[in-house]
Amino acid sequence: MPFAQVNGQAIYFEDSGGAGPVLVFSHGLLMDSSMFAPQVAVLKARYRCIAWDERGHGQSATGVCAPFSYYDSADDLAALLAQLGIKQAVLVGMSQGGYLSLRCALTHPEIVLALILIDTQALPEDPAKMPAYQATLADWASHGLSEQNAAMLEYVILGEQWPGAAAWRAKWKKIAPADLLQSFQTLGTRDDISEQIGRIAVPALVIHGDNDRAIELSRAKAMADALPNAQIVVVPGAGHAANLTHAHLVNPTIESFLATLHS
Repeated sequence: MPFAQVNGQAIYFEDSGGAGPVLVFSHGLLMDSSMFAPQVAVLKARYRCIAWDERGHGQSATGVCAPFSYYDSADDLAALLAQLGIKQAVLVGMSQGGYLSLRCALTHPEIVLALILIDTQALPEDPAKMPAYQATLADWASHGLSEQNAAMLEYVILGEQWPGAAAWRAKWKKIAPADLLQSFQTLGTRDDISEQIGRIAVPALVIHGDNDRAIELSRAKAMADALPNAQIVVVPGAGHAANLTHAHLVNPTIESFLATLHS
């Protein structure tokens, strides 16, 4: 299995190879690189697709996750590309993956060709949501993931009765407490970059489910308005993981956007 040794981390990644333009897929909180399988499947014939597991997640998780910020994750992404000899890429980020992709565009602008931002935002976490998150987290870390909390996570991330939900529930139950606690700490303490993203001049596509229960659509619209060269597409019926649950709607939108970059 491919691992890159970067910034003191063993980062798991999958690389479709090929000579096409490079797309780097960064997943959301509690997810992993496999959440982009529906995109990689249709894009890998024309693009070099790299999907990776971020710190504390998937096969990059160690069970002893040290404190980190999304700037550290942005540095991981940049170091991974450097190790692969890639000078520039389109960054595709969902939720947490969008947080690190935006920060990568701010701190490593030379490597970013464009951004595709899925169900994400430039603002910090909504304070009104934090108490419920923290209560769930404390119970999960102490007693394991209860069926009630698993159902809540499924509802927030995947929506109601999505057919692939059972596989993700099984993954969530295996997350080590240290990885879980630090990942949520990073999420809850991130900085507000809404006043900085006006410096990101590359083309950006903002995709957001109109039924996203984790991040309100208004926050995505504010981000799209603040980015100098952005367009927003709202996915009807989609929740937080729009690219996973509504790939049939998201994939054509991504393909159309990518075509404008290479025409």
